[in-house]
Amino acid sequence: MIRKFLLFLSWLAVPIISFSQDTIRVFPLEKRVVVTDPSQGVKSHKGWGVFPKSEQPVRKINMYVHFACPDSMRCADWDYADHIVLERVGGVNGELKNWEIGSLITPYGGFFSKDWQFTWQTDVTEFALILRDSCEINYIHSGYEPNHDRGWLVTIEFEIITGKPIAQPISITQIYHDIYEYGNDENPIEEHLIPVTVKTDPRADFGRLRTIQTGHGMDQPDNCAEFCKRYREIWFNHELVQKRDLWKKCGDNPLSPQAGTWLFDRANWCPGDLVMIERLDLPLKKGTDNTILFKMEPYSATVINHGAQRISAYLIQYEKPTSRYDVAVEDIMVPSTKTLYSRINPASMHPQIIIRNVGSEPLQKVKIIYGTVGQKMQEFLWRGNLGFDQLDTVILPGIIEATALENQFEVRLEKPNDKKDQYVLDNRMRSSFSAAPTHASPLIFYFQTNQEPEHNSWRLLDVSGKTVYEKKSNELKAQKVYTDTLYLADGSYNLIFEDSQGDGLEFWFNRKGGKGEARLLSVDNQLIKVFESDCGSGWQYQFSIGQQPDAIDPATKEISIYPTRTSEFTTLSYFANTPGDIHVRLLSDPGEELLEEHFYPALKQGYFRYDLTRFPYGRFFLTVSQGDQELVRRRVRFEMSSPKE
Repeated sequence: MIRKFLLFLSWLAVPIISFSQDTIRVFPLEKRVVVTDPSQGVKSHKGWGVFPKSEQPVRKINMYVHFACPDSMRCADWDYADHIVLERVGGVNGELKNWEIGSLITPYGGFFSKDWQFTWQTDVTEFALILRDSCEINYIHSGYEPNHDRGWLVTIEFEIITGKPIAQPISITQIYHDIYEYGNDENPIEEHLIPVTVKTDPRADFGRLRTIQTGHGMDQPDNCAEFCKRYREIWFNHELVQKRDLWKKCGDNPLSPQAGTWLFDRANWCPGDLVMIERLDLPLKKGTDNTILFKMEPYSATVINHGAQRISAYLIQYEKPTSRYDVAVEDIMVPSTKTLYSRINPASMHPQIIIRNVGSEPLQKVKIIYGTVGQKMQEFLWRGNLGFDQLDTVILPGIIEATALENQFEVRLEKPNDKKDQYVLDNRMRSSFSAAPTHASPLIFYFQTNQEPEHNSWRLLDVSGKTVYEKKSNELKAQKVYTDTLYLADGSYNLIFEDSQGDGLEFWFNRKGGKGEARLLSVDNQLIKVFESDCGSGWQYQFSIGQQPDAIDPATKEISIYPTRTSEFTTLSYFANTPGDIHVRLLSDPGEELLEEHFYPALKQGYFRYDLTRFPYGRFFLTVSQGDQELVRRRVRFEMSSPKE
């Protein structure tokens, strides 16, 4: 049974099916246009949702954050820190909480198309105790950019799966919730991160510390706290229980590419991504007080520019787990049509799933049954050692059977530790997916290196993991074209490109690195696949070789403009399967006054360089059109000097 408290639009649908459990979907904010308030730097966007009654058991709560471009605006530009806050519980006269349940850094949306959309997801089950009845959710959007022509279309969705709780929550205590200045010796952070005392409930078996923490600002000399790696310690009852670097690599960000510095590693966050939620289970001392203390690595800034740590931390007390032997399917990553996993899909082999041990006994083995619905199922015996509530990403062997139409992939878990699972309703899951492409052999892999080929390598693997073809970094020379003919037997393959520095074949900030290109071609020089040059840490492309290959689309084109920040020229690269009459226009930004135009009749392939030195410094739009259809629109900055020239 699925109950919907608000209209559930098809474009928001999450392509996962759970079996024999009630699923309640709540939409406190639905298709809300979210913009900044430049006068304040922050703006609230609030909405109410009707959640389950307190007596209804809840197994799990997922929160989905859906983003798109507003109908009347373009997507916004900057990576602002947004917060999803449980503002009030129990109706308009209920209790004011102001508890942060999630945080998102908005994407650099400068070149997203009007039909762009993306969905992030996170687990908010820790707040099941108070996500009840009527709750007000506040989406707090920060930033100072103009709000009349750009913004986001935001929907906040809660997916509540009813059923026996994994462990019954008892209470929630806020430990920290603030922005703490970091690096200012006149206002040291340790004077604000003080020990917090929590008394153990007599019914409690353990506590879970749930933390969201990010570093912001760029004090000198180390660009703290956004671009400096610093450690944080957690002390519990005067003992160090965790020490970790607050750092996140961004080159494999699920949302890529973006317009700005999306691939720069940062202090526990990346642009265009939900902030990672940290969970740490703690053994509570019964009948006495417990203390929790966060400590940051000592740091003194020489130039103060408001470096800070944003921290929200809560301690949830629980009764003991309700089952000894209990395993759950957390998610299906491959195959899937979720935007969150778009960099590893579609796929022709090696399904990937996430399993979770929700039993009190360590999980050491479980049988996994999997396959495409309607095809022969496969079996795999997973072995490992997962403690309570720990996760593991499992890569399963074999190919993924698929049809040209919509497909369903199913996973079932059985016999954890050779025991009967004590809660079977989350042992089974399905995902919708599209088939990976099928090509004819031979293929041609066209690869033009940039100025830093020592960072790059590629390899082609078959279903057994054997390397069929490859080029290592020491075999590549700068600004050289390599065309490798790939003679392949029928079967499934994975073409993997890697960049060891995490800045891809092009990155606007790294002008000296130049631009490279990668394409997959047929033997008669037809374009099959264009690979994104602005790819961060790299990409993968799975496909099959078969006797009934997919038809090559005659309308396929590769169009790129580089550099988009320049002190001299910018270049248009064009490659098409079918010749066409192409119009290129240079427009002012703002105003879109026509400054220059070029017409290329029956164009199939070429490189065209445009001199911007005849114009004043500023911003422009370069557009590429065919007939009435605008194919590409990119903003180009002409400036006195460009980054890393």
